[in-house]
Amino acid sequence: MECPRDNEKLEKVLFHNIEADYCPECLGIWFDKDELRLAKDDKDKQLNWLDFDIWRDTSRFDFLRTQRLCPVCRVMLVEVKYDDSKVKIDFCKHCQGIWLDRGEFKQIMNYMKRKADYEILHRYTINLTKELWEVFSGPEKFRDELADFFMLLKLFNYKFIVQHPFLNYLIENSQK
Repeated sequence: MECPRDNEKLEKVLFHNIEADYCPECLGIWFDKDELRLAKDDKDKQLNWLDFDIWRDTSRFDFLRTQRLCPVCRVMLVEVKYDDSKVKIDFCKHCQGIWLDRGEFKQIMNYMKRKADYEILHRYTINLTKELWEVFSGPEKFRDELADFFMLLKLFNYKFIVQHPFLNYLIENSQK
């Protein structure tokens, strides 16, 4: 496989327990379908409940055709802006692989951490309902979706305790 950016030969690398392909020249990385999600889940277990979905909000969907070729299919990649972040990823519509330039994985992870903090505190009931629905409907396996649901409950509990220590004190002491 060749790098979409500089046509160098891609090498295999173990990246957060995922066998991905990277370019030793530009340090970009290629993820086959679902590998980016798995790498994200391995990098930060507390973000498992937050899905990596580049098609989530189609009303704000913005993409550009690029001159870069998919290393697998050799068709043109599409540049997609990831959610509200400043990261633009290269996506293959055919095999659903994703190319990230150097540093974009870290930018996505930082964005997802900020987004998770906001979502847990400000849209908790919506996210909890969504996660509960995904337990039965997917897209991941039942066990993985159930783990995501429990992680969301656990994170909210932690955030609640930090933000409202007095209420937490009252709750704990009322049980005695």
